[in-house]
Amino acid sequence: MNGFYEIIKSAKPTLVDFYATWCGPCKMQSPILDSLKERIGDRLKIMKIDIDKHGSIAAEYHIQSVPTLMLFREGRLLWRTSGVKQLDVLESKVNEYIN
Repeated sequence: MNGFYEIIKSAKPTLVDFYATWCGPCKMQSPILDSLKERIGDRLKIMKIDIDKHGSIAAEYHIQSVPTLMLFREGRLLWRTSGVKQLDVLESKVNEYIN
């Protein structure tokens, strides 16, 4: 994916959602991420990576299950989790790194 590595190297934190179109839990996570973006605004970038289209990136980060969320800043992995996460949990975790 063009730009993936440049984006995660940004000083602005980037939350990467590794997902698949056929994944039920991924479909549940998507609107939660939309709500997170509304709450956090431009202090955080949210990027979605389809593991079926970008298998090499998914393999590089050892994605075993979807959804997997990874938070990066300046190219460093700050936090990683798998499974559906609720809005309050995500907002609390992201705020640890952006405030």
